Amino acid sequence: MTAAQTTSLTEITRRDVRRALTREGIWWAGDLEETEFLNRLYTLSALPSTDSRFENAEGDIWQHRVNNNDWDDQWVFSDERLQLADGADEVFLNFLAETVHPAVRADREQARKIVDMLNELLAPDGWALVETSTISGRPIYGPRRLTTSQHAINAAKSVAEIVDADYIHRQINRMTSALDSDPDLAIGTAKELIETCCRTILAARGKPVSDKPEVLPLVRRALEELRLVPDGVPDAQKGAKAIKSLLGNLATVTQSLAELRNLYGTGHGKDGKTKGLSTRHARLAVGAATSLAVFLFDTHQERGGVS
Repeated sequence: MTAAQTTSLTEITRRDVRRALTREGIWWAGDLEETEFLNRLYTLSALPSTDSRFENAEGDIWQHRVNNNDWDDQWVFSDERLQLADGADEVFLNFLAETVHPAVRADREQARKIVDMLNELLAPDGWALVETSTISGRPIYGPRRLTTSQHAINAAKSVAEIVDADYIHRQINRMTSALDSDPDLAIGTAKELIETCCRTILAARGKPVSDKPEVLPLVRRALEELRLVPDGVPDAQKGAKAIKSLLGNLATVTQSLAELRNLYGTGHGKDGKTKGLSTRHARLAVGAATSLAVFLFDTHQERGGVS
């Protein structure tokens, strides 16, 4: 077995995914006929038939799903030819990603909800479906292993669900897909995520931002509104010194992200000889940005924030 053909997805996770699709009434082939959908992933004419009357899988699928309809709706998950029960992770994950492809499922909102549901089930095994590209302005999803920074991204997605902010979702998906392929874009979007979160929090608390402040003054406004400035911590409070230090460092994180974005991220023209940073630097920037965003939103909710 090659490194790409891993089987870290457990039998339990695969079972839970199958049950969740059934429970929620989600048809795996979307808007397509079953053979039409499966031919996007497999060459059915090259797979053997389990029915001696037919030459290949395409024939026996038609016989038992259209002509006789004597196979259950979730037959694909147990059919050995398709390798969804115990095959490589990528086979199972690519199947799931295809179920929400825009050409397969026209309902954009339904596709996003399915991805969120699947990612909750896949996360314990270290996988997620993330936006890898777009077609006609619609996201195309693919599998990606979770890393520390991507766990932070998942937490940020939970925040986005609370405020129902589609723009935040798009930023998070952009960062996720760009971590390996375009670190500069990931770094630039990390800074944008903080700006968006701060503006959303301030607007929700009745103090919308009408001007165009730099990111550091914007974050300071949010920190002041959330009473997260160091001066707001009483000296008598237990651990006051450590708390003040951490709160003071929030501004430092923001400033460092802004500087990193100006030097390497998208959004500013740079010398043609400028060399970008590596994926590990992008993961650091994204992890810091999402951790800060989650902390700010958690505080916002805890202190009576409204979405």
